[in-house]
Amino acid sequence: MVTGALLLGVSLLEAHAQVEITPWGNLTGIRQEGQLLEVNSSLQLVTNDWAHATVTGRERQRPRYTRQGAQQLITTRLDSLNLTETVADAGAGKATLTVNAAARADREVLGLFFALALLPQSTVELLDAQGKVVGRRPASGPPNAAPVLASRLRIVAPTQRVEVSLPEPTAVLLKNGEGKDKVNLGPHLYLPILAGHVAKGQTAQKTYTFTAAATIDRVPIHLTLHTAQPGRAFAGFGGNFRLQNPTGDPQVIDYCLQNMRVAYGRVEMPWQFWQPTQAQDPTAAAQQGQLHPHVRESLEMAQRLGKLGMPVIVTAWSAPRWAVVGEQGNGTGPGPDGRWGAPLNKANMAASYKSIADYLVYLKEQYGLEAAMFSFNESDLGINIRQTGQEHDELIKGLGAYFASRGLKTKLLLGDNSDATSYEFIYPALRDPAARPYIGAVSFHSWRGWDTETLQKWAAAAKEINLPLLVGEGSIDAQAWGYPQVFEEPTYAQEEISLYMRLLAICQPLSILQWQLTSDYSPLAGGGIFGNPAPLHPTQRFWNLKQLAATPKDVAFMPLTPDRPNVTCAAMGNAANGVYAVHVVNNGATRQVILTGLPDQVKTLRSYVTDQKNKMKEGPRVPVAKGQARFTALATSYTTLSSE
Repeated sequence: MVTGALLLGVSLLEAHAQVEITPWGNLTGIRQEGQLLEVNSSLQLVTNDWAHATVTGRERQRPRYTRQGAQQLITTRLDSLNLTETVADAGAGKATLTVNAAARADREVLGLFFALALLPQSTVELLDAQGKVVGRRPASGPPNAAPVLASRLRIVAPTQRVEVSLPEPTAVLLKNGEGKDKVNLGPHLYLPILAGHVAKGQTAQKTYTFTAAATIDRVPIHLTLHTAQPGRAFAGFGGNFRLQNPTGDPQVIDYCLQNMRVAYGRVEMPWQFWQPTQAQDPTAAAQQGQLHPHVRESLEMAQRLGKLGMPVIVTAWSAPRWAVVGEQGNGTGPGPDGRWGAPLNKANMAASYKSIADYLVYLKEQYGLEAAMFSFNESDLGINIRQTGQEHDELIKGLGAYFASRGLKTKLLLGDNSDATSYEFIYPALRDPAARPYIGAVSFHSWRGWDTETLQKWAAAAKEINLPLLVGEGSIDAQAWGYPQVFEEPTYAQEEISLYMRLLAICQPLSILQWQLTSDYSPLAGGGIFGNPAPLHPTQRFWNLKQLAATPKDVAFMPLTPDRPNVTCAAMGNAANGVYAVHVVNNGATRQVILTGLPDQVKTLRSYVTDQKNKMKEGPRVPVAKGQARFTALATSYTTLSSE
């Protein structure tokens, strides 16, 4: 039964579905005409007492993701179970998901469940094979209701309805997640796939069919631009150029640098190869022709970026063994002690300062580039050098002063954190006046921690010391290298550019530096990258990045306020030059957009759109009258308007 709140005088639309699933196997929803109908699922292996659940989730397993035509396939493992999920569109308003499970060992468990998280204010109706309602549960109802045998489910929320056909009559359990891992809190429907004792070699297969319907939101979006409130400067889009693949990297780097404006760069200092032994004089060795090939290539990469006129950050991921205590690891997980990376050896700190400065002086004198800033990569976590916040503060003061004594203008990044969530790491140096002369900018990486409150802490930190903020590594999934086909998915491209709009609007960074503009996390496909033999070509991600990178120079952020959900946006401008750029990511259906607040002197705007079909396609000029412009934002698209 569909509630009146769902209809609101607008008929339910059942257009062709587009199912969306994460590379780790959790459904996120079904799109209709671009609007996402939320369907949040997971696979959960639950112990007998419900004390623990092993759940599919981001960075919790090592899944593999592939697409085969209209089908998306995920293979993963939960404890001793091998799992394969196959999801596909199934016609008008329908999608199917098939789960195959195979046990590798005997286990005593409550069972393996396909779990559906319930939206707030939703109601679940359980139906028998004849369509009769045999049970009804509000999401806010009793947290641990008794199982109900059902052949179909109907989940009704205020603006959507999703029906799930089960493979056979199933005992459906409505229960609040109570696992100690705290990842499955809130009301869930649990559908058993394997129950009770699981024997080695045992297999199971279940297919679920989803039928979705929704009220499509076509209400026009009103955007209000506030040109009288300019904020921090935006230098432009940047990129990381850490060299890791001699075969794939050159072609991607060449294409990106030749086909988009890159305003900021970050390269590696291969410290472990620059001075592998403490007794060595690395500068003398280099002058005698003993420069390690990877060091030479990294120096040349920095030089190339500098010649293009961009500031360059030099970052060390690893250190020579003499400079640290213990083993650094490989950056893919914690060591035997449960910790990542290794701390710097305090007894050799003076030698470490000299070694790093020698490298930067050599870069300056032999390659003509003075690094704008230096950092250790993600030292809050330990990839691969680990520091405490206090040690980070001491490093900034000590190494910064040493740089100055060597005649280097190079400053240090405050942070360069692994995620936005670890912001407390920067507080000792942020609040130490003695460190401030040596800080060039505040930096974090955007892999995790996207809530507004967390992002605002970084904006506030940069404002507190009146220095720029950088997103030193920009993207959305740090594990995506393990399932690289996802880079070609429109859902990945849309999520990435949506995050960038939020980062721009909330944090006002000087630049977002893409991870990476090389073959690692490549925005291009083909050319042998990730085993793809097709000719090298740009993906939707590339066109998104190019469109953002086309933002004019010498602009500052300007507040841009939307009045509708499912839209992210940011604006930059220079009132003195009459230059403005408005970026809008529409995560819903095709809608009209009414932009107000433009200065009177702006008469027309150029428009560009990128989506699954359009590649930064220029559209017709958008007229502006009395500071107002009207245009159409296509479904799940990224549109940029810029003044002429």
